[in-house]
Amino acid sequence: MLPIVFFKKKSSFINTLFLDFKSKKNTKVNNINTLKKSKKFDLTFFDSIKYKSHASNTKASFCITTKKLEKFLPQKVEKIIVKNVLLELAKVLNKMYPEADVDYPDLSLKLPVKNKYKSVKFGNNVLIGKNVKIGKNTVIGANSIIEHDVMIGSNCVIGSHVILKNSILGNNVVIQDDCKIGLKGFGFIPLKEKNLKIPHIGRVLINDNVEIASGCTIDRGSVDDTEIGKNSYLDNQVHMAHNVKIGSNCMIAGQVGFAGSSTIGNNVSIGGQAGISGHLTIGNNVKIGGGSGVVKDIEDNEIVMGYPAVPLKDFIRNSKK
Repeated sequence: MLPIVFFKKKSSFINTLFLDFKSKKNTKVNNINTLKKSKKFDLTFFDSIKYKSHASNTKASFCITTKKLEKFLPQKVEKIIVKNVLLELAKVLNKMYPEADVDYPDLSLKLPVKNKYKSVKFGNNVLIGKNVKIGKNTVIGANSIIEHDVMIGSNCVIGSHVILKNSILGNNVVIQDDCKIGLKGFGFIPLKEKNLKIPHIGRVLINDNVEIASGCTIDRGSVDDTEIGKNSYLDNQVHMAHNVKIGSNCMIAGQVGFAGSSTIGNNVSIGGQAGISGHLTIGNNVKIGGGSGVVKDIEDNEIVMGYPAVPLKDFIRNSKK
């Protein structure tokens, strides 16, 4: 996918972001990124032992972390030791990306210019933001809104009353009516006087041949991206929270909910009204029964059901008691 950035960034220097930063150098921060995706002069964060392997291999120059976790980072990384990693991350994101904490209306929206999109068909009252790119033979239904810098591939079908923002779509993607894709996720730090919202600077990446049925909501990533792999199908009213990654060839039934930062493997089937907790890893070829509550990681090739979800044999045995 192309390195499209949807939010304006203010120039920031590490010793102005953190007053107690040990270095006296006025070093510029290029970006804020995950442990895995960071490059030199990027600022990252490390708040859970679960991401120890990513921490040990990070290319970031600076990392917000705790005293207990700093030992897992490479020596060359400048450690910024804090008590609450996510609180400090939210403060820095607000300074660098001041427009990413609220989904402000896109004031660049206009009716599409037909000469610009010669092979695209538009329904009535479609609005398009600046720098939007739409591939050949794509159809966009009535009253849909495509906000600035969104990229849509060729041969796509976008239904009516769809909102697309902060998103990049591949080819042959189908998005049915009333979907909302690329909105800010549910993230804040609870404080006594006023909750501190966490800006979301990530994107939604939808790969080729994905179909998303009506009424789905897919949040953009916070620092990472939210992503759906090739040839995966989502039924009606599915919700994907920030940073969720669904693999290829997955089948997700209606009203399934994914909490933030969970990763779903390839060839996974999930029954209706199941719930997947946050920061979990679901393996390849997994089947999850309808109405299940998944609260821990699932290995490859497992079939689970129930709340909490357990292997199917255990679920059947327990139901007979």
